[in-house]
Amino acid sequence: MAIDQLLILAAGFFVIALLYTSVGHAGASGYLASMALLGVAPATMRPVALVLNILVASFTVYRFSRAGFFQWRNLWPFLLGSVPFAAVGGSWKLPNHQYYYVVAAALLISAVILLWRAYRNRLPDREAQDPIPVVPALFIGAAIGLLSGLIGTGGGIFLSPVILLTGWAAPKETSGISAPFILINSAVALIAGSLSWAALPVELPWLALAALTGALAGTWLGLKKLPVPILLTLLAAVLVIAAVKLLLTA
Repeated sequence: MAIDQLLILAAGFFVIALLYTSVGHAGASGYLASMALLGVAPATMRPVALVLNILVASFTVYRFSRAGFFQWRNLWPFLLGSVPFAAVGGSWKLPNHQYYYVVAAALLISAVILLWRAYRNRLPDREAQDPIPVVPALFIGAAIGLLSGLIGTGGGIFLSPVILLTGWAAPKETSGISAPFILINSAVALIAGSLSWAALPVELPWLALAALTGALAGTWLGLKKLPVPILLTLLAAVLVIAAVKLLLTA
């Protein structure tokens, strides 16, 4: 990897991790967008995004758990549905053009979700009164697990809107559910696709350091309730540009 490419990716990963962790996510769709814009090979994109997801999500889980926003009773139904399907998705190797199409679609959906997160009406910060219903959570988790394993994300960018729209949890509680969901699904997908580990670049430690530094700042922003709608809008624009680039490449 050329030094200029490394510096651009490191800076991008720092900003992405900062923004995503502020809402309890790990940033895989943003990492994929950055790598797509710089022409990184698909064989490298997925394992890099998953490794960074695991590192960043681990830190995010720690911060949100210590703040009291994690409840196992609201997480396990999603995991029970998602884990086996994340393994299936992680074991699949799509041809490059198909992978480009799938990732482009996921990036466009992620952009819409980020804009919704930035400009939706404020949801009340309240504690969930009842556990999340098990059967719907199983099916939702299965669908998200398959998609996240296939493209190299943890699925939090898709899970959070579902939880918020259904009213199953308040925003901070949703972050407390999304972060461990992302961590476990990313780990399962990476292990299932272990043959792709050889594609990890030697520069990965530097990229990981940039992402973890961004996570340190982003979790502080999220827990301190500092709004970042303009920054989320810019990130959504990057995702759209990357999606268009992938579609043109395919």
